[in-house]
Amino acid sequence: MKHVRIIVVMMLGLGVTACGNSDTATRNAAFESTPNEILAQPFSISLAEMDVRVPSTLRVSEANRFLPGGDIVWRGDAYGNRYDQVKAIFEESVALGAEPLNGLIPAKVEIEVKRFHALTEKTRYSIGGIHSIEFVMTIIDPVTGIVLRGPKEIKADLLGYGGSKALQAEARGLTQKFRITQHLARVIRDEMSLPQGFLAPPGGVTKRVTPMLPTQPI
Repeated sequence: MKHVRIIVVMMLGLGVTACGNSDTATRNAAFESTPNEILAQPFSISLAEMDVRVPSTLRVSEANRFLPGGDIVWRGDAYGNRYDQVKAIFEESVALGAEPLNGLIPAKVEIEVKRFHALTEKTRYSIGGIHSIEFVMTIIDPVTGIVLRGPKEIKADLLGYGGSKALQAEARGLTQKFRITQHLARVIRDEMSLPQGFLAPPGGVTKRVTPMLPTQPI
């Protein structure tokens, strides 16, 4: 059985994308299949663990300017430990994005944040801008330690509303935190489930978020 699992994770790590049986496989199917059947399975994982790291070496800026320096710029929570706040956003996004995935191999998602630069008050209530978010994501089999995908540097920029549009969005509950969390959940789900992983849109900036919740793009 151990050998079968190793075959599965090695095939996933090599990015096997061949189409298997159209019937939905259960999570335990990998351990009931022969090696030849396993080789036909698509990239298919589910969330077993997560480890989100926001290094203390990242510099936090509280300056209320259009383009403040720093690696972490965040105003979507009350003033406090920005490292913990950013970590909580990523953890919620991982859980939300992975929730519907029920793949063959339980996997550990590791994320190291490199940049989390949302909008300051001055920018949000005037011209708007870009939520600049960068992180490294690795998907690992927690039992064997085999890397299934990554490490991959992901740049997940999102258009940030400004002026009256920002005020109207907030009135509908579409805060910076909500939009960023939903956006990251979609990015993480793509990286966990699509054969090619997450691909940034043309121009590199996502303009409208397709939420995990059943509602219209935001």
